[in-house]
Amino acid sequence: MKIAELFARRPKQIIKGSRVLVCGLDFSLRELFEADLSVYSRHYQSVDAAFFSSISDLLGALERAYDIVHFFCGLSPGGIIADSEGATIIGSEFIAKCCEKDVKLLWVASGNKGDDYIKGFKVNENRLNLVMTLDRRGSRFSEFLEKLLSRVSRGETMPIAWAALAPQARGPWEQDLPSCIFSAGRGSVKLLS
Repeated sequence: MKIAELFARRPKQIIKGSRVLVCGLDFSLRELFEADLSVYSRHYQSVDAAFFSSISDLLGALERAYDIVHFFCGLSPGGIIADSEGATIIGSEFIAKCCEKDVKLLWVASGNKGDDYIKGFKVNENRLNLVMTLDRRGSRFSEFLEKLLSRVSRGETMPIAWAALAPQARGPWEQDLPSCIFSAGRGSVKLLS
């Protein structure tokens, strides 16, 4: 890749009728799952929800062409995703699978250790918006998700909406936010309802 390609202006992609999958591998996170599903359902018309017993079922679901995947899982050390049957996939491989299926936003919604994300969730050349949750901080997560999706579903890009709600400078607003890492790998995409 040439340096000019890195900084080339990418055309905006507008997705009308964005398709959402709220899913998980860990049924113990059902309460959080239901809360986030409720938020997505208020902002998007096409929302599917499922807990999968296996990673292969999860990957199979990606075949249905989702634009947003909101995912619940606990990570093993090193950023490994495991299912109840003992199968595993490293976060970077899951990101690549999502990109192959043209997922525009992957949000790992359950709190995990930053070190596990750093070791296992490398974006590399894959292009998607990625949010990795460190600490939901109780109801702050749902409040933030509600505000974010109200903006994104009406046409704001993720980076613009994110910066408006979570300024990148230190300040008192930090106490009202969940702790998340956001990587804008597909910052120009608009995910309309």
